[in-house]
Amino acid sequence: MRLWLFALICGAALPAAAQPMLTGADAFGDWHADAPGVWRHITPDALPAPYATSSFGHAPEVIAQPRSAGLHVPAGFEVSLFASGLDEPRTLRTAPNGDVFVAESGAGRIRVFTGQQSRVFAANLTQPFGIGFWPPGASPKYVYIGETNRVVRFPYPNGGPPEVIVPALPEGGHWTRDIVFTPDGARMFVSVGSATNDMEGVGPDTERERAAVLSFTPDGKDRRVYASGLRNCSAEAIQPRTGALWCAVNERDGLGDNLPPDYATEVRDGGFYGWPWFYIGTHTDPRHQDAAGRPVIVPDVLIQPHSAPLGITFYDQTALPAEYRGDAFVALHGSWNRSTRTGYKLIRLCFVNGRPTGEYEDFLTGFVRSDRAVWGRPVGVTVSADGALLVSEDGNGTIWRIAYKGDRP
Repeated sequence: MRLWLFALICGAALPAAAQPMLTGADAFGDWHADAPGVWRHITPDALPAPYATSSFGHAPEVIAQPRSAGLHVPAGFEVSLFASGLDEPRTLRTAPNGDVFVAESGAGRIRVFTGQQSRVFAANLTQPFGIGFWPPGASPKYVYIGETNRVVRFPYPNGGPPEVIVPALPEGGHWTRDIVFTPDGARMFVSVGSATNDMEGVGPDTERERAAVLSFTPDGKDRRVYASGLRNCSAEAIQPRTGALWCAVNERDGLGDNLPPDYATEVRDGGFYGWPWFYIGTHTDPRHQDAAGRPVIVPDVLIQPHSAPLGITFYDQTALPAEYRGDAFVALHGSWNRSTRTGYKLIRLCFVNGRPTGEYEDFLTGFVRSDRAVWGRPVGVTVSADGALLVSEDGNGTIWRIAYKGDRP
């Protein structure tokens, strides 16, 4: 269903022009309907049955940016190239002094941008992904890096020999390990994805401390599972207004084009989010008839299935219009498990009074060229010191800058 909005979204008046809200089956869609200003609201009651469509293997062909290809952002914004020639740039984090750290996961290194100039901060790492500064605030002492098999930290800001903080994390399967700290710096959250798609053919020991967020003290002690049933919390963020932990989660494959949605959600201490027995609340995965027998938390914002969210950040500055403050941005990498493309864009999650409405807006689009080819796969997103957004993509190894420039029509 397509609704038309003339009222309020995210707590602020919209321009006079109506904006589309896609709901029900229309909200799933594919890349043909993507455009800045298109809103979607996927709800648990709109999910199709398992296997309503076949499960497709449809990996994208990544091509160089065509001369005629451009990126699209809402009116009043402009997008420009920030950096190129990077080796699988993934997580982006902005340091308190304004430097931008990027994990070049393919090269096993962390690069730092000071303005347009860059240098290698750390090298010889094993699939680095997560980047966190500790203690929180204006004067951190360390940069923590989540490698796929451990957590290390380096002196900040000048680097130096790494110190191993968590010597062993589960390896194999989903390899990304993101890192964030509680606002008071007392706890460190490390996300660990599942070893399998759907725990097929393995026992519980294979997935021990996986499909979870682990919690530690900053020195790596007091290790425990903070939340579970999160198939692959690829990216973490702390909501500034509430101090709550949020995850962007890749859901399972193999149930059809429109099942199950990926999602972004607040993550509660002790919470269980369903994997592998359930998805999106108590919807039962037909491949697991033995129920887990635990309360299942319904995620906050459902995202088009097989979009593969890999980055999340909250906007808490003033360079963008006031209605963006408190909202979140999520980078969608795109997946192989859909007959037509979804993902390959940056979306904006709507919050009102600090709470998600479940709605999201297409914000940066244009990476898809056809049902087969794409020229960019967004991964990381951060807010730069001047209030602009920076978005990495690992298809062609670039970072893009989105800035607000003036009045919208």
